[in-house]
Amino acid sequence: MKKSVILGALALAGVSAGAAAAGTLDDVKARGKLNCGVVTGLVGFGAPDANGEWQGFDVSMCRAVAAAVLGDPNAVQFVPTTGKTRFTALSSGEIDLLARNTTWTFSRDVDLKFEFIGVNYYDGQGFMVPKALNVSSAKDLDGATICVQTGTTTELNLADYFRKNNISYEPVPIETNAEGQQQYLAGACDAYTTDMSGLASTRATFEAPGEHVLLPEIISKEPLAPLVRHGDNEWADVVRWTLNALIAAEEAGITSANIGELSAQAGDAPEINRILGTEGDLGEMLGLDNEWAKRAIMAGGNYGEIFEKNIGEASPIGLARGLNAQWTDGGLLYAPPFR
Repeated sequence: MKKSVILGALALAGVSAGAAAAGTLDDVKARGKLNCGVVTGLVGFGAPDANGEWQGFDVSMCRAVAAAVLGDPNAVQFVPTTGKTRFTALSSGEIDLLARNTTWTFSRDVDLKFEFIGVNYYDGQGFMVPKALNVSSAKDLDGATICVQTGTTTELNLADYFRKNNISYEPVPIETNAEGQQQYLAGACDAYTTDMSGLASTRATFEAPGEHVLLPEIISKEPLAPLVRHGDNEWADVVRWTLNALIAAEEAGITSANIGELSAQAGDAPEINRILGTEGDLGEMLGLDNEWAKRAIMAGGNYGEIFEKNIGEASPIGLARGLNAQWTDGGLLYAPPFR
């Protein structure tokens, strides 16, 4: 009897797990639209343009997934989230995917039950101050007022750094980057702290960006990653391998300019053929067709193209690739094999 109960429970658990795993992918297909959580507004990463169209590095991830699953990079409902509301939006099912500057941490993964599908930007926390403050190091900020976003790792890192260096500060809590920018420019705080990429993005929108400096200290590791709910393995695989496809495409030399030619005539590069779906059946394994990755890449280009267009050195944000270069160029980007 005991054995029958145990086997029955295991069977029920298996059915439940299978249903959960199939859930989001089926829901997105049935809905015909991806509900994607993004930042409330961070130029270069996620913000509406003059026409109200969402643009940015993280936005491109949403569009790539929509293209892979639905065949249309515009089949996305963008849902702005703050540091406080983003996790509730994901866990409640309001959004299918969270693609905004969110750090992969132990507690968010294990305790909050989220699945981080891979790092799409390696970052670190820093400080921005007005040049007029005549500060050259974060250690000179003893007693300073500092604008910091609540509900973030930024808030915790700030406390750790000042405690470790035996210096004091007064936090000025903010909810969004827009509020932080407003408070900082109004002089409500001496310094603004967030990820270095966010500081560069914010400074680029100032009327006189040259009057503000980013201090040299990077006080934390901030591996930023898109995330989905735990227990939805099929959906996590789709999102994970969409990101991997963008990274692998750059390494393999697949670009928005040559992807049509490469897919039209399958060459002697098996990895490229498998990514583009002219060889093998990788799409079927994901519950998609074989051109899913091709569509994801066509949505905005490979990882390098997305980076350069939105936040690269030639953009107003002006970020160097740094750690976000391919592993072959001294960076940390490395996609597993498509086989």
